[in-house]
Amino acid sequence: MTLTAAAVFVPLTVACGIGKADSGPVGLQQSPVTGIEWRVDSLTVGGTARHAPAVARLRIDEDGRAAGNLGCNQFSARATVHGDRITLGDLRTTRMACSPERMDFERALARALTTGTLVAKTDDGTLTLTDGDGDRIHLSRSAPE
Repeated sequence: MTLTAAAVFVPLTVACGIGKADSGPVGLQQSPVTGIEWRVDSLTVGGTARHAPAVARLRIDEDGRAAGNLGCNQFSARATVHGDRITLGDLRTTRMACSPERMDFERALARALTTGTLVAKTDDGTLTLTDGDGDRIHLSRSAPE
């Protein structure tokens, strides 16, 4: 799969917190998102939910690196964290081909991650990333290996 040049270079913004969340009402602290291996469970685009057909993962480290798997291909990116927002840039992916179902999900996930600002919300071991169009990526904490 080849990501378009725009998808590769368009900054990706995801909301996250490092340590303490610095947005939202006083007294409500969001769990940290960095330093955790997140498994992509599903993707909701245009009101239609799609479960991940394969293991897709995302990890954002405090040192400014992000990496994971889009469902078929591995990726890495530069991450900048600002409170509950993270901007990913310089997205790089491998170029393996997988089944059509996995490739369709991967393209939809890559598009959702690169459409602009994503707002993160954590809740009891889950993470939801929502873009400006209301599309959502649903993730859960991966079990330690």
